Amino acid sequence: MPTEVIVNVEQGVSILSINNPPVNALGVGVRQGLFDALEQAENSPDIHAIVITGAGRTFIGGADIREFGKPPQEPLLGAVCNRIEACKKPVVAAINGVALGGGMEVALCAHYRVALEQARMGLPEVNLGLMPGAGGTQRTTRIVGARAALDLILSARQVKPDELLKLGIVDQVSEYSSAADAGLAFALHIEQQKMGVRPTRERTEGLSNDADNRAALLEARTQQEQRAKHLFSPFRIIEAVEAALDLPFDDGLAFERSLFTQCMESSQRKGLIHAFFSERAVAKSPETRNSKPRTLNSIGVVGGGTMGAGITAALLDAGFPVVMIERDQESINRGKASVDKIYARQVAKGRITDAQKTILMDQQFSASTQFSDLAQADVIVEAVFEDMDVKKAVFEQLDAVAKPGAILATNTSYLDIDEIASSIARPADVIGLHFFSPANIMKLLEIVVAEKTSPDVVSTAFLLAKKLSKVAVRAGVCDGFIGNRILGYYRQCADYMMEDGASPYAIDEAMRNFGYPMGPYQVSDLAGGDIGWATRKRKAATRDPNARYVHIADRICERGWFGQKTGRGYYLYENGSRVGKPDPDVEAIIEATRAEAGIQPREFSDKQIVQRYMAAMINESTNVVADKIALRPLDVDVTLLYGYGFPRWRGGPMKYADEIGLDIILKDIQTFSKEDPLFWKPSRLLVELVERGDTFESLNK
Repeated sequence: MPTEVIVNVEQGVSILSINNPPVNALGVGVRQGLFDALEQAENSPDIHAIVITGAGRTFIGGADIREFGKPPQEPLLGAVCNRIEACKKPVVAAINGVALGGGMEVALCAHYRVALEQARMGLPEVNLGLMPGAGGTQRTTRIVGARAALDLILSARQVKPDELLKLGIVDQVSEYSSAADAGLAFALHIEQQKMGVRPTRERTEGLSNDADNRAALLEARTQQEQRAKHLFSPFRIIEAVEAALDLPFDDGLAFERSLFTQCMESSQRKGLIHAFFSERAVAKSPETRNSKPRTLNSIGVVGGGTMGAGITAALLDAGFPVVMIERDQESINRGKASVDKIYARQVAKGRITDAQKTILMDQQFSASTQFSDLAQADVIVEAVFEDMDVKKAVFEQLDAVAKPGAILATNTSYLDIDEIASSIARPADVIGLHFFSPANIMKLLEIVVAEKTSPDVVSTAFLLAKKLSKVAVRAGVCDGFIGNRILGYYRQCADYMMEDGASPYAIDEAMRNFGYPMGPYQVSDLAGGDIGWATRKRKAATRDPNARYVHIADRICERGWFGQKTGRGYYLYENGSRVGKPDPDVEAIIEATRAEAGIQPREFSDKQIVQRYMAAMINESTNVVADKIALRPLDVDVTLLYGYGFPRWRGGPMKYADEIGLDIILKDIQTFSKEDPLFWKPSRLLVELVERGDTFESLNK
């Protein structure tokens, strides 16, 4: 019998402990071990009940990711689940820690379920473009009904024991500290009460309210059309739950499996799996492998504006004491008010209590006008105005007061961190921490490593990101780093299309249809057009005079139309609305600018808009990798997924390019270069990959 399942017998109960650390994943050894142990226990006259539990602190964490992408190996999980349910002796799942995905499916096919107080159950397959494929949709629906089943499976949330008990998914929440002991006690109770076996397939109490079940299906379809119309697996999940209402159990299992296979074969599953693995890979930089982090207890933030307040809230949420520094008391008051407003919204939404807000604001958070109050901070994050002279002045003061070994971080979005670092006496302690607004919500954190940054500073930055629950990506120094550099390029492409004849509203719609939550001009209005305007003015002196320059954005900003905050941008926001309407005045500005440039407008289809937009994005992404600003293509993918709204189910621009074919992308760029050879210059790395028939994926290894 495989060693992944340990068998102990106590008082006539066979206790099967899954032992496949770290999360007891359902690898082939676990599946075979369960199958064999069940056979052995069922055929033994000395055994009257079986308990399945997890060794260590986890029941079953889900599928074994080491088997992803490999041919399936027998026994399949569905067969193991059916074998558990068909056992002629009572089977109890004793759940300790998490039972996720296939782990919950194993628990569902047991005849009884006992959960410890720290247990969590969930079916998160939808996050990977999949769905339960071993009876999860059929058994869950039979236990809890369609409404609760759809909520659990489509939300992918982890459910706590009290709710599990209320739903009827578990039969008991046990106070035992050991899952094996809890399972044994319940198995002995079953014998004493002569309760016998109870196959889930025979449970129909959750199906009795047919009208509510049908209404739940209709509501789920409507919600998914609104929230996730581009996604494939949520709609297959709804079909499978509907089948649980309409089909005999075995037919429902077969239908579920056919839908699962469709999900497995979909490009969305490939994209979401790529995103899943890439997110884990970016956490491992060369520095984190070879150096230990510095002390990380207290943190200072210089600047109380929008970014400073958001960064402060993110740090407070992670449990750090934070000192905010501003130039005068009036600025301090505004900064404190901004942080208070963040937490007031959380109280209003029920995410924290007033008491918790008071602790955060009065005990963890303090503010001062004196840089000397940062003397004991382990990390100091500068978040002042995006101006080199201003930032250098701040770093000069930090250099004077910060303790030896303190990390000095800048939140710049574009500026040269090497220049900032070289302006003080401790360049090895300087690093970029590029948060994305709102900093307490957005998951991405670009960790920008300057030329002289010490490796242990980088390790500390990654540790900080983990404590903040951020997805951190290592970046090199250049104008815009990874994300904003690429953004500048594909946004320039969008501006060219706009001047050539495509309206900003058509471009936004095309990119929403591609899968973005917002188009580029909606994003500009949300962020504030003045930010990009300031960047363009900063770079004007160094702009190539031969490069095409579109003046439309400048013309809009010159009128003071900066987007939502001013009520006008590319869109018109009437009466404080956050949803914009096309603005005829903006269209007039576009037409006038075209006329000044002597451009005869032409039509662009959605396909042509996406084709150019993505070609520009992929070409500059390739340059970012070639220039070693990003370590690998997957670092670009994660940056665009978490910071720029790229549709996760496509995996990122580099994964998307591999799916389309690099030769096709290169051919598009070469075609466009006939119009503008300066802008549409193919990346040398892209050319090399096409010449040798390679992919971006090969560079991730």
